[in-house]
Amino acid sequence: MADRYFDDFEPGAVYRSSIGRTVTEADNVLFTCLTMNTNQIHFNDAFAAETRWGRPLMNSTFTLALVTGLTVDDTSRNGGVNLEWDDIRLPNPVFAGDTIWAESEILSTRESRSNPSVGIVSMRCRGINQRGEVVCEYRRAFMIPKREAAPPTGFVPARSEWQV
Repeated sequence: MADRYFDDFEPGAVYRSSIGRTVTEADNVLFTCLTMNTNQIHFNDAFAAETRWGRPLMNSTFTLALVTGLTVDDTSRNGGVNLEWDDIRLPNPVFAGDTIWAESEILSTRESRSNPSVGIVSMRCRGINQRGEVVCEYRRAFMIPKREAAPPTGFVPARSEWQV
């Protein structure tokens, strides 16, 4: 995990997630139900068997959320706030059992025009499966504190505040 702040980002830098995440049928069904997505391609095996893929597809917004989450340790863990996602593409399907990793390429940085304690970072993100196929790509911009203005990290209540 990296303690990166606005000052640490350089255009052209590339970060790759140190871990991958294998997606499961349970992930797909839970996410589909939580978002009230009624497209049967995500949860009806008989329906999905009749499609060109022959099996259920992972919910595409789950894939987007997972890839975003996999980028956080390398980019926005220290208080980054998402400002936009743009140019989202899903060039290859994701199925239960696939393992996804993320890659983030820093495109640009700029200081905030309204808040001198933060900056804006724009990057291109890619989700890549175990076969090396890009399954999700998009541009993302987030606001992140400058190192000198960063809020404290690693907060744990003082022992005297614990209720046993």
